[in-house]
Parts: sequence; C-alpha cells; structure tokens
Amino acid sequence: MGMWASVDAMWDFPAEKRIFGAVLLFSWTVYLWETFLAQRQRRIYKTTTHVPPELEQIMDSDTFEKSRLYQLDKSTFSFWSGLYSVVESTFILLFGGIPYLWRLSGRFCGSAGFGPEYEIIQSLVFLLLATLYSALTGLPWSIYNTFVIEEKHGFNHQTLEFFMKDTIKKFVVTQCILLPVSSLLLYIIKIGGDYFFIYAWLFTLVVSLVLVTIYADYIAPLFDKFTPLPEGKLKQEIEVMAKNIDFPLTKVYVVEGSKYLTFSNAYFYGFFKNKRIVLFDTLLEEYSVLNKEKQEEPGVEPRNDGEGDSEEIRAKVKNKKQGCKNEEVLAVLGHELGHWKLGHTIKNIIISQINSFLCFFLFAVLIGQRVLFAAFGFYDTQPTLIGLLIIFQFIFSPYNEVLSFCLTVLSRRFEFQADAFAKKLGMAKDLYSALIKLNKDNLGFPVSDWLFSTWHYSHPPLLERLQALKATKRD
Repeated sequence: MGMWASVDAMWDFPAEKRIFGAVLLFSWTVYLWETFLAQRQRRIYKTTTHVPPELEQIMDSDTFEKSRLYQLDKSTFSFWSGLYSVVESTFILLFGGIPYLWRLSGRFCGSAGFGPEYEIIQSLVFLLLATLYSALTGLPWSIYNTFVIEEKHGFNHQTLEFFMKDTIKKFVVTQCILLPVSSLLLYIIKIGGDYFFIYAWLFTLVVSLVLVTIYADYIAPLFDKFTPLPEGKLKQEIEVMAKNIDFPLTKVYVVEGSKYLTFSNAYFYGFFKNKRIVLFDTLLEEYSVLNKEKQEEPGVEPRNDGEGDSEEIRAKVKNKKQGCKNEEVLAVLGHELGHWKLGHTIKNIIISQINSFLCFFLFAVLIGQRVLFAAFGFYDTQPTLIGLLIIFQFIFSPYNEVLSFCLTVLSRRFEFQADAFAKKLGMAKDLYSALIKLNKDNLGFPVSDWLFSTWHYSHPPLLERLQALKATKRD
C-alpha cells in the first residue's frame, strides 16, 4: 500500500509540475540512452586494435590506427560536451533561466521606450540574447574541438584569428536572417486568426525554398571561395554524365574547403533547370592543397589495374595523396546525382513539409494551454515566441526523437539506392575505390557497434556499402 500511495501522491502535483518534471526526465533519459550507445561504440574503438581480416584488403594498419585514435578522441569530447549540455539545460530550467531572459529582454525594451505591448520587439531582443549566450558558452567547446582534436589529427588548417573572424561573421549573418524571419513569423501568427497555422507553414515553406536557392550564390561565398571548375577532361565528363541522365547542369564549382578542415565532400543545389555542382578541393586529387604541399612518400607501390583486386586496393591504400582521381570523382557524383534522379531530394522536402505542417497544427492546438506556460515559469503572460520554444523544443521532444530515427533509417535506404544507381552507370569499381579513399582521408573507423550505427548512421557503414558494390565490381 505504501508504494501505491507514493505513486498516487506523485500525481497529486499540479499539472504544470508534472509537465516540467516529464520534460526534465525525458531530457536525461535521452542523454543516458545516447551515453549508453556511445559507450558501446567506444568499447569497439578500444578493443579493435588490429585490422580485422575482412578489412585487410581495403585498409592498412597505419590508417586503421590513426582512425581509431581519432574516433576515440572525438568520443571523449562528445561525452563531456554532451554532459555539459544536459547539465546546463537542466540548470536553466530549474532556475528559471527562460523567464529571467524574457524579463531582461523586457527591461532592455523598456529602457528604449518600448512597453509590454511591443511583444515582437521584445521577442527579437530575447532571440538575440539567447543566441549570443549560446554562441559564447559554445565557443570554448568549438575552439577545443578545432584547435586540439582536429589539429592533433591533421584536419585543421585555420589560425585562431581566422577562426574568430569567421565565427563572428557567421553570428552576424545568422542574426540578419533569423531576426527578420522570426518577426514576420510572429506577426503572421498574431494576425492569422483561427487558421494562422496554415499561413505560418506556408511562410516557412517559402523562406526555406528562398534560402536554399540563394544560399550557395549569396551566403556561402561570404565564408568560402567558389571558383568555376576549369575547362578540361573532368569538366567535360561531368557535363556528359549530367546530360546522359537529364540533369539540368548549369555550372560546376570548386570550393576551397581546405582552408578550414580537410574533409572531402560534394553536393548539388538549385531548383528546376538551374542546377549547380560543388566539389570540395579536398575531393579532387589534382586540386588538393595537401598534395601540393608535400611530396609523395617513397616506397609507394604504383597502381596496377591488371593485377586483381587485392593488389589494386593495396596500392590505393598506400597512396598518401588526398582526394580521388577523376574517374572516382565521377563515381561520387554519380552517387550524388542518383539522389536527384531517384527523387530522394523531393521526397525529403515533402517529408519535411508534412512534418512542418503537422507541428504548426499541433502548435495551434496547444498554444492556448496556459498550463504549458506556467510549467516553465510564465504565469501572467503567454508570449508567442515562448510558446514556440516550449512546444517545439520541449513538448515535441519525444516525437522529434522518433522522427529523427525514422529519417536515419530512410537515409540509409536512400544511400544504398544511390550507390545502386552509380552501379547502373557502370561506376561500381570507381565508387568502390572512392569510398575507401574518402574513408581514409576522413579517418572514418570502419568497425561499428550495430546498435550505435542503427541509431546514428545516416549513411550505411563502409563494409555494407562495399559488399553491395562488390558483386557488380567484379562482373
């Protein structure tokens, strides 16, 4: 009877206390789950000290050890930064950090002659202070990650001065987008009447499409140097491949990613008949700055395409150059354009917008619940921005976790399909070797705990992708 009495007593708490307690409990549950998964993967990093037999043909022991140590350092950093994050958010909630910041925003507005009736202006001040606080508290972690971990493992090419200037620039650009968009969204919600959620959803849809359209042309160049890919064999082959699959390519750019971190990447962007392809210089063997700064190490075996798989792969593994050969770059692009040809981009947009509409609809249902505001310390006022924060960030947390996992599963399925598309283009062999090179360049660890990878990996593990390509590669 005593135990059941205690349970009954718990439900005697006011509704706002139960909501607040449930939010804290869920945030710590997610943290403990993530920590459990991370420890499983960390055990893999610690115990797998030699190249497993199934990997001997695709990875040398030196690269394997480098990737193992890199991932161990990243895992340690992730543990401490994650612990700090959950403790910080808990203290903010327990000690009323959100209502305090709202009142502080009100005082700033009052000193400038704006009373409580100027809720949108107060909301913008709140956003500015909140993002400034987040940027300042996150800065030490970002500096440590860049100048200790990434520097230690050879990925960082930035100076501290460049890093700080870039961080300030990103903050300013973010505010220039966030504040006007937020003010318009709040205004639409205020004047939208009973169907404001439809107008709010349409507004966010238009904003997202505009940002995607202008990002690479007007925003990204503020931080990165984009130059057209010079005329030559690679550009011609890219244009031919795009034409063969009806991809409406207009321009191909090379972005100077090596001035930040030396990771390799490629992507495309644009709508309708105006598509552009962007290649990181670190992806291209003949453009990579690293290859120009150092000579190839002695004792490297030359590539021998006629000697079979194992000799070819061993030569590629020993090749210390960063990036991929032209044929491999084309195979990587074949994979990326496969996402477009198979409709993955459109499917992701549709899923995102359905989710956005659903969230705004549920927000419209819940925004009138005063108990939600009271749970977070807002007893006498119900600001729209605070309602968005409470509902989208806290109340929807369980839904967001489930949705994130489902999208991860879907993403892995799309990756296999894009690989299969590249296979149909006759690029299986080059994609196979490109995946090995990119894994080596990015120090990816090819051994993973099944539960950790199932929950976190939006891309299939390397071995699974190689096995799917292997049969066709040998045809």
